Amino acid sequence: MILPTIDMARTGANIVALRKAAGLTVHDLQMVFGFNSPQAIYKWQNGTALPTVDNLVILAVLFHVRVDDILVIKQP
Repeated sequence: MILPTIDMARTGANIVALRKAAGLTVHDLQMVFGFNSPQAIYKWQNGTALPTVDNLVILAVLFHVRVDDILVIKQP
């Protein structure tokens, strides 16, 4: 059975686009999440890491979208 996977690079690009559309900066997200540095957010945006499920839910609320609208799925 071949299962779908998350396209991390396209998901990162999507996070950037959704963040900008919501009028938020990386610094804004850093403050919301209480991160000491913006590294995690840059990793999400660059597609080198994914937000945790909890953080995806928060992003969805901030961006006024569903979690499914943030993730880009590669279909087999």
